[in-house]
Amino acid sequence: QVQLVESGGGLAQPGGSLTLSCAASGFFLDYYAIVWFRQAPGKEREGVSCIGGRDGSTTYADSVKGRFTVSKDNAENTVSLQMNSLKPEDTAVYYCAADLEKSRCTGVPGETRGHTYGYWGQGTQVTVSS
Repeated sequence: QVQLVESGGGLAQPGGSLTLSCAASGFFLDYYAIVWFRQAPGKEREGVSCIGGRDGSTTYADSVKGRFTVSKDNAENTVSLQMNSLKPEDTAVYYCAADLEKSRCTGVPGETRGHTYGYWGQGTQVTVSS
C-alpha cells in the first residue's frame, strides 16, 4: 500500500520544539519531493517545507525559515520536520504529501501550478500554547 503516515504532533509551549515524522511505505523517497503542509482552522492550506527526492534540496516558507528544518533518512524511508522557536501561529494540522510531478524542490513549497500532490497522510495536530 502506497502511503505517507505523519506522527510526532502534540502540545508545545511558545518557544518550544517539536519534531514531526513522515514515514513512507510502498515507494522510496528518492522518487518524489516530499512537501510538508499545514492547515489552521478557518485558513487555507499552506506549504511549509519541501525536501527533494534524489538531491535533498530544501525550501521553506518565509514564515518558518530559520526555525524549521526538514531532513530525510533514506534508510528509514522517513522525512522529519524539526520545529524550533514555535509560535502560537504555528498551531495547525500538519500533513506530508508527495509531489508526484517533481523530484526536486524549487520555488515556494506547496505551490500548485505545475505540481500534483498525492499520497497524503492523515495529518498530525500541532498546538502551540502556554
